[in-house]
Amino acid sequence: MTTYSAPLRDMRFVLHDVFNASGLWARLPALAERIDADTADAILEEASKVTGQLIAPLSRNGDEQGVCFDAGQVTTPEGFREAWNTYREGGWVGLGGNPEHGGMGMPKMLGVLFEEMLYAADCSFSLYSALSAGSCLAIDAHASEALKATYLPPLYEGRWAGTMCLTEPHAGTDLGLIRTRAEPQADGSVRISGSKIFITGGEQDLTENIVHLVLAKLPDAPAGAKGISLFLVPKFLVEADGRLGARNAVHCGSIEHKMGIKASATCVMNFDGAIGYRVGEPNKGLAAMFTMMNYERLSIGIQGIGCAEASYQSAARYANERLQSRAATGPQAHDKVADPIIHHGDVRRMLLTMRTLTEAGRAFAVYVGQQLDVARYAEDAGEREHAQRLVALLTPVAKAFFTDNGLESCVLGQQVYGGHGYIREWGQEQRVRDVRIAQIYEGTNGIQALDLLGRKVLADGGQALASFASEVRAFSVDAPLHREALQASLARLEATSSWLRAQAGEDANLVSAVAVEYLQLFGLTAYAYMWARMAAVALAKRDEDEAFHGAKLACATFYFQRVLPRGLGLEASIRAGSGSLYGLEAAQF
Repeated sequence: MTTYSAPLRDMRFVLHDVFNASGLWARLPALAERIDADTADAILEEASKVTGQLIAPLSRNGDEQGVCFDAGQVTTPEGFREAWNTYREGGWVGLGGNPEHGGMGMPKMLGVLFEEMLYAADCSFSLYSALSAGSCLAIDAHASEALKATYLPPLYEGRWAGTMCLTEPHAGTDLGLIRTRAEPQADGSVRISGSKIFITGGEQDLTENIVHLVLAKLPDAPAGAKGISLFLVPKFLVEADGRLGARNAVHCGSIEHKMGIKASATCVMNFDGAIGYRVGEPNKGLAAMFTMMNYERLSIGIQGIGCAEASYQSAARYANERLQSRAATGPQAHDKVADPIIHHGDVRRMLLTMRTLTEAGRAFAVYVGQQLDVARYAEDAGEREHAQRLVALLTPVAKAFFTDNGLESCVLGQQVYGGHGYIREWGQEQRVRDVRIAQIYEGTNGIQALDLLGRKVLADGGQALASFASEVRAFSVDAPLHREALQASLARLEATSSWLRAQAGEDANLVSAVAVEYLQLFGLTAYAYMWARMAAVALAKRDEDEAFHGAKLACATFYFQRVLPRGLGLEASIRAGSGSLYGLEAAQF
């Protein structure tokens, strides 16, 4: 059985002490009436029970059983349906949903912490909820009032679930190549025909209905990505009174057999003239779908944090129990035949790397959530616009850096266990398998890096980067700890960015050649900003809780001394340019 206990103390520290969430909520009228610090803590406390006691125990069995497919029907593992019913009765699916249609309207700063708990408990179960939440966001932002009134309440309730149908066998990242067609009907609906692959939760037995958001092309659509529209296609048609009607012409043709997340149904969906309804404007579906995609990208990034936290908890517990050899400084456990491996330097290196990457990721997720809340709820248009620019800049960093670090941390957690880490019964190998997908889906991390460097940094002349950098620089001036290291990392990022702007016009291959290293450099600097902020608070509050804040200060020191220097190698690799990548002809590979 998988065990997981939400790190509530650290979550409260980040939410309240570092980012003063309640202060922000109090000045945003839409949130002031819904949420305060006490309410947030109560929600986190209840969420920890749901994830630790209800969902986490499903993880191991879910991985062993997987989902079953028979004649178009998908059956989830034992316990999933019962757990889903309990989960939805708690209103968790609609936590961040629009209250006008039955959602709870909770802020994203709180939502990211809940999502971390979900993914830490069990990735597979969490995905059914995450895709629903994302589809709700797109429907709420772009659909007609009639569609919102019909579909959002049961989706928020968790009686229905949502999916995202983009990818086709021949078209992944390049969505302009999709072939799925939408034929308009006299009553204003369309008939959708085509096949979609990699559809998470495309078929399942958890909910009464499934609502597919599908990218397709109208007959008169322009070529390429500019000719894509978005459509809502329910599994069961919905009658005027809200009751479920006839089965729609959309079916699961097969499911994928995967490395991990085996209890999540990854489906091939066939649309055979299925009835659908347009969401948003014709030929502007990609922009509408990006509302959901950007939500999912942050969510999947948080999958990396959640898996890393769960792996760290197990590894730290094991390291304090496993006896092997004596400490380099002499015996520590005099009553035992050997010392716990926690006393060995290399084990500490692994655990501290996991911990510092995970805790910085948690802080950065809350920071991005803060920007999303401002972008959505601030009354001042300039403040909303500023936050939106930051969100656009930071989303690819969050998705890719969180998940890269998530895999690294899960592999390190496995390594701490030694041979036992490779054995299924100990649980660490499942985390490695489950987290691996997070670097791939919702846009591979290479694509995220291209988006960051090509679109978000170079295309706008570095304006968004300059805005973020000015915030970091302003904080660093009075930072009580690690000021010089933070400033040096920021200077390295800015200088490298300027060099890339100067060189990109001379080398067409440069951006794609160095984008991944650039994103890593950006992420390390962003994490340094988070650690400097956390260290400042921990220093000021040290007397209130010596054990917690002292540990936070020690972790900050480790990050700045042992993790942040990775940026030196990244800068050197970036400045080497693209030449060495093209020393071989294609046929030589």
